[in-house]
Amino acid sequence: MMKNLKPVLFYLVFAFAATINMQCKDNKKEETPEASETIVKEKLAIEKSEFGKTEDGISIEQYALKNANGIEMNVITYGGRITSLKVPNKNGDLENVVLGFDNIEDYQKDNPFFGALIGRYGNRIAKGKFTLEGNEYNLATNDGSNHLHGGVNGYDRVIWKAEPIKEMENSSLRLTYLSKDGEEGYPGNLNITVVYTLTKDNAVEVTYEATTDKTTVVNLTQHAYFNLTGDFSKDILGHDVVLNADAYLPVDATLIPTGEIKKVEGTPFDFTSSKKIGKEINTDNEQLKLGKGYDHCWVLNGEKDAMRFAASAYDEASGRFMEVFSDEPGIQFYTGNFLDGTLPMPNGGTYGHRTGFCLETQHFPDSPNQNEFPSVILKPGETYSTKTTFKFSVK
Repeated sequence: MMKNLKPVLFYLVFAFAATINMQCKDNKKEETPEASETIVKEKLAIEKSEFGKTEDGISIEQYALKNANGIEMNVITYGGRITSLKVPNKNGDLENVVLGFDNIEDYQKDNPFFGALIGRYGNRIAKGKFTLEGNEYNLATNDGSNHLHGGVNGYDRVIWKAEPIKEMENSSLRLTYLSKDGEEGYPGNLNITVVYTLTKDNAVEVTYEATTDKTTVVNLTQHAYFNLTGDFSKDILGHDVVLNADAYLPVDATLIPTGEIKKVEGTPFDFTSSKKIGKEINTDNEQLKLGKGYDHCWVLNGEKDAMRFAASAYDEASGRFMEVFSDEPGIQFYTGNFLDGTLPMPNGGTYGHRTGFCLETQHFPDSPNQNEFPSVILKPGETYSTKTTFKFSVK
């Protein structure tokens, strides 16, 4: 009987081995690049929805950018605004870390540029005027006698055209807008492209490009308010901040730079090593009194136009750590000094004093009127191009 079983056993072993071999081949087939692309693309999906309608009945789109780690960033076409950005704490819990609203009505009301794209000129221009190639241009004034963040109807209040970009590893959204000659007083038709990218390694990249048909000035930035605690009922004074800057720009009573570039050493403006925002914010310092806290432009260290470390912020309780990299010469550090408890939070309550901070990478305020500052002039045939990255991790 044993002799008769040998051929049968051999056949069974052979069949079993062949089956295993076929399964291995099938498994390998599942690991082909094409299959991997499909998986990655599913995890990096961009979802489109309607955010609401403007007072004029125009539909505002919202795009949710996601990566494989669960991070999600929502962007709306009204103002190109980041309305929420959910990142994990040290326990892996996802929470929103940028201030914003959950409806278009609140964005259309007076608000402090929550999450918006800013232009044509980010920050202030003294008395709303400048001279360029012998011509004086008068801009809309919306900050006392000064022009702030592009004017009454800056890029924070226009509707951008949005287009998702198909990529293997990152989730990207392209926004475009034509700023017409004379808009808010600026010369030249300016074609602008901004790309938001949520990367696989938990960074938000913002790239800007612009061209003009007439000599003009350009200074674009992003105005997200961050609170890394994820709890907007808490202020941001306990955040540890580093600014890669040995100097800052003192301002006058209207927050226009005086023209002086002052060393931060020995002043409350020294963030060259990690320091809590609240440590010296209320000290008896004339510059802090003028801004009601920090609302100044720091002069970034490093090679001109080179991508480099600009700043970092850390919340010890949540473990969230944010690094900022940019090729811009300056960074406006603003500590939410004018938040006064009147603006509603999405889940109830209001945004209180200093519940968010901004790190706005940019050229210097009032550069069109201060020739010693880096130039912000853009001419026909040239391309304005700049990039800033906000990278998130935990410690």
